[in-house]
Amino acid sequence: MISQLAEAEANKAKIEYQTSISEHFKDLPDPRKPGMILHKLLDIITIAVCGVICGANDWVGVETFGKSKQQWLSGFLELPNGIPSHDTFNNVLNSLSATKLQGCFTAWMQSLVQLLDGEIVAIDGKCLRHSYDRKSGKAAIHMVSAWANTNRVVLGQVKTDEKSNEITAIPELLKLLDIKGCIVTIDAAGCQKTIARDIIAREADYVLALKGNQGTLHEDVKDYFEWALAKNFKSIAHSYHETIDGGHGRIETRRYWTIDDIEWLDNREKWAGLTSIGMVESHREIGDKVTTVTAFLYYFAK
Repeated sequence: MISQLAEAEANKAKIEYQTSISEHFKDLPDPRKPGMILHKLLDIITIAVCGVICGANDWVGVETFGKSKQQWLSGFLELPNGIPSHDTFNNVLNSLSATKLQGCFTAWMQSLVQLLDGEIVAIDGKCLRHSYDRKSGKAAIHMVSAWANTNRVVLGQVKTDEKSNEITAIPELLKLLDIKGCIVTIDAAGCQKTIARDIIAREADYVLALKGNQGTLHEDVKDYFEWALAKNFKSIAHSYHETIDGGHGRIETRRYWTIDDIEWLDNREKWAGLTSIGMVESHREIGDKVTTVTAFLYYFAK
């Protein structure tokens, strides 16, 4: 009975594997010369992915993971010559097309994560730690990533050499994603008419942070909300929401206002699908002294 259960589990793992990693990476070109191949490319990729998920941070760690889990891996991988060496992982994976590998990985992740209507997808750019090499003059690496808020996974990412290139990287990232019905949030670097148009074309909604990179637009919205706050939004149609979070000696209160009547806003028609503007006020009480910090964020929303 135990052997039958074990066999059933192995068959289940094999079926799931065949409909996930093997399906999405099967067309990835193998740059190795025929006749000199000891290990299947899909075996190498699968072990590397599983190893990294389990905490391996170098190729030696990936090899160690593979050897420790060889019996389990053999249930759905071919492993014609056992577990590859760390040098094989290094040489093979570094020879692959980074763009095509990224495309396969993004497609695989999206197959695992079902994005529902209203799902928040946060697009953000960050500099990778320790990626700047002073000796060689190598610039720091910036990555623009799409994060599925509910499932807490990265759906895809695009590398850019400079933070200023996020404007061109975001449209490339959007091409990789199926965001239909989602709400895409982007910081001020992505507050661009072309990006808003791309998101609407993909049948998604957007929330774009607004700063001083769009002429007088930020100042116009800021002035409007200051005027509305001064009169406590009396006779001004608006929506309001408040959240309070606490922990680690800090209490943070966020207040949100949204206004749909934007007929007064200049050039609003140039922003595809724009329906409202909003403001977030963040109020923090930190430590015993009750220090407060208030920050304002103005945003566009469709």
